[in-house]
Amino acid sequence: MPPVKSGAKTQKDAQKGQDLTQKYIDQDKRFGAQNYAPLPVVLERGQGVFVWDVEGKRYFDMLSAYSAVNQGHNHPKIVAAAKAQMDRLCLTSRAFYNDKMGDFIEKLAGITGMEKILAMNSGAEAVETAIKGMRRWGYEVKGIPKDKAEIIVCEENFHGRTSTIVSFSTDPDSYGGYGPAMPGFKIIPYDDPAALEKAITPNTCGFLVEPVQGEAGVKVPAPGYLRKCREICTKHNVLLCTDEIQTGFGRTGKMFCFEHDGIRPDMICMGKALSGGCYPISAVAADDSVMKVFKAGTHGSTYGGNALASVIAVAALGVIVDEKLPERSAELGAYFRAKLDTLKHPKLRTVRNKGLLLAIEFTDPIAKDFCKKMKAKGLLAKDTHAVTVRFAPPLVITKAQIDEAFVIIEAALKEF
Repeated sequence: MPPVKSGAKTQKDAQKGQDLTQKYIDQDKRFGAQNYAPLPVVLERGQGVFVWDVEGKRYFDMLSAYSAVNQGHNHPKIVAAAKAQMDRLCLTSRAFYNDKMGDFIEKLAGITGMEKILAMNSGAEAVETAIKGMRRWGYEVKGIPKDKAEIIVCEENFHGRTSTIVSFSTDPDSYGGYGPAMPGFKIIPYDDPAALEKAITPNTCGFLVEPVQGEAGVKVPAPGYLRKCREICTKHNVLLCTDEIQTGFGRTGKMFCFEHDGIRPDMICMGKALSGGCYPISAVAADDSVMKVFKAGTHGSTYGGNALASVIAVAALGVIVDEKLPERSAELGAYFRAKLDTLKHPKLRTVRNKGLLLAIEFTDPIAKDFCKKMKAKGLLAKDTHAVTVRFAPPLVITKAQIDEAFVIIEAALKEF
């Protein structure tokens, strides 16, 4: 037989990789509920700002699992902490104490400046916890009549996918087909303090708000918006609850986004980067004046605050502080924004950012096609609402890596 040429071998390997990609996609389509429409890429490995697919191709990760991977993929300190704890104890449930949760909640209380922490698992669970807490506070502390408590939320919000949360969504994809809606919520325009004050009644117990609306397309409110909301909530004895699940832990250039307005909320919802992408961990932080409404048996979670989660969270928080990721986000977010501002295209409407949470918006629904072109060139990003593409890389990214990624972004845009 004649010798096999290297080119033929390369082509054979490429086909093998493509077949593997298709195998995993077919598995998902055959056995999985089709509630997502991912880009056609199958990832198998990650490190820092990069991920690799099953065909061996490297990509910039410009989504960071919706900001869950602020510390970068597989951060060695977080992974090492998880591995060590898995040899000792993972889960006991909250029927007993464990020797790790105390360190976690003490550290998170210090970082948030709040007195008490309630640990859960997912971001949606954190929001559900906050909703229950605001309502119970409304009845027990504010004196709202039974079953009359109201919570104010904003248009284009995204706080999760539970049946309660989608009841106050304004996105038909989120709430359509899931009625009847849970009562007790009022929806007002975002970035409109006057609308907030107008909506408040004696039965209002809380205002739930994202400091930046991420899923809506990185909608950044006017400077001072949260400060005005704080003043209004204080005036009317209403709890201000900020959803920092995407914007927290350095993403916007501060540890928490509400710090840009120099305020202190009554409750903070956290998740995602609380684990550095290594485990589902979430929490709500508040002072004891609010958190005391939760008594034994009134709320809980089998996995919330388990030993493995606690160790991972301590390590993840340590990385954020030790590596000064909020400061990096502020500096590199401005650098990345300046580069995006140089993009030229007739269908490019605007560029927005807060730290390393950035977005470009088009005039036409071409965002998904743009993401496909960037994917082909080695960069993964996600479209939202057809016209917007978010760029949210791990906060460990460097200027040189931003430069390299921008070359891909610019080249993809020129193909339209």
